[in-house]
Amino acid sequence: MKLFHVPIYNKENNMQVQIHTDNHIEGTDAMSQWASTTVKAALARFAGQITRIEVHLSDENAGKKNTSESIQCTLEARLEGHQPLAIKHHGANLNQAIEGAAEKMSRLIDSTLGRSARG
Repeated sequence: MKLFHVPIYNKENNMQVQIHTDNHIEGTDAMSQWASTTVKAALARFAGQITRIEVHLSDENAGKKNTSESIQCTLEARLEGHQPLAIKHHGANLNQAIEGAAEKMSRLIDSTLGRSARG
């Protein structure tokens, strides 16, 4: 497993994005930057509550011919004052898997923060 640590900082938060790939996903710097930017953009409205995002990318076919859903992206979000949240999304390629996972995580964080606000 390869690890790319890509800290993303801005004035509002200290959100860190960590990218992990299995041995069948080519983890280049460009891919890591793209994945980090994609996840950060999708979760930007929660930036003040998120301290860290971990992105785990794997090829469930172990490098063989990809099927329509062979790439898996697991996202784990660490929110201040909450237990870690995790989701998985499958796609035909990295783009579909990461963007789908980020969208799912956005809905989960929205739901989680909404529940805690209601009490």
